[in-house]
Amino acid sequence: MQRDTAQYRAEVVGSFLRPAAIKEARERFQAGEIEPEALRRIEDEAIRDVVAHQRASGLRIVTDGEFRRAWWHFDFFDGLQGVERYEAEQGIQFNGVQTKAHSVRVTGKLGFGNHPMLEDFRYLQSISGDAVAKMTIPSPSVLHFRGGRKAIDASVYPDLNAYFDDLAVTWRDAIKAFYDAGCRYLQLDDTVWAYLCSEDQKAQIRERGDDPEELAWIYAQVLNKALEGKPDDLTIGLHVCRGNFRSTWISEGGYEPVAEILFGSVNVDAFFLEYDNERAGGFEPLRFIKPGKQQVVLGLITTKNGELESRETVKKRIEEASRYVSLDQICLSPQCGFASTEEGNSLSEEEQWAKLRLVVDIANEIW
Repeated sequence: MQRDTAQYRAEVVGSFLRPAAIKEARERFQAGEIEPEALRRIEDEAIRDVVAHQRASGLRIVTDGEFRRAWWHFDFFDGLQGVERYEAEQGIQFNGVQTKAHSVRVTGKLGFGNHPMLEDFRYLQSISGDAVAKMTIPSPSVLHFRGGRKAIDASVYPDLNAYFDDLAVTWRDAIKAFYDAGCRYLQLDDTVWAYLCSEDQKAQIRERGDDPEELAWIYAQVLNKALEGKPDDLTIGLHVCRGNFRSTWISEGGYEPVAEILFGSVNVDAFFLEYDNERAGGFEPLRFIKPGKQQVVLGLITTKNGELESRETVKKRIEEASRYVSLDQICLSPQCGFASTEEGNSLSEEEQWAKLRLVVDIANEIW
């Protein structure tokens, strides 16, 4: 499907810095000082405000900022059938900093069920006006990769082929459920494809007994099975992330190791690709993007710091990318969200909105 490109030239990845009101309310809720209904009312008000800020910045696509979540992925996994969150021995190791010690494991048959985030989307849709309400959820590969075989109960899934089948079906059901709730734009966030581009991460994958090349093919198949039967008027994007926690990162390396499999075979409508620094490599892998059928959203504006990029430099980089994929298939966005976890990145809200205005201004100049 060729989507209506006009409204998508200036893009947003999804998460925003949590305002003080939400941070305070979350602390009070954890302390038992307010009820869930009171927390949700505060979240509702903050989401209404962040949607208004996105529209004021010139965006025609809006998200809820992931304001109801502490994590970009664990909160979604929590709502799935057969998945259990637990306190791990250690957090996820980023470059010089570690997250809180949470993780997930599969303890029963996977299923989507009546997921609580469906109601989160319905609220966003109700306040989005004439903007496109985009929902963001983690990609299915993340659930497997985070713990691998050891995080999947062998009595439930003695055969991993059955697990991967259920993983695909669970996300297919998720896609249908969000569509039935009115969603016409769904983004899958995926750190795994970036790990498969990193020599250090691939070495760690081999140490735990997995083959990175085999995993790439498995994850591509799972994604395509999940996308089977996708309605023509539903846009699905895949965001490839190298890690985003308190302005730090995990993996590095260009897209070449997975480009042919990812860009050449995964049937999403758009790829959101981080290109904000040298860790992302060059634009050559974009040659595998299907001509005329998919879009590539270039994440040329960093969310790691508040320094505003040079407008001319960004435009030159877009011109460079257009040597490998048609300019008509290119869009522009920040490189990632501004707060993949509730802690947020090292920049101010004012700097956050300046970044988004820059994205919109450049997109309007080029397209």
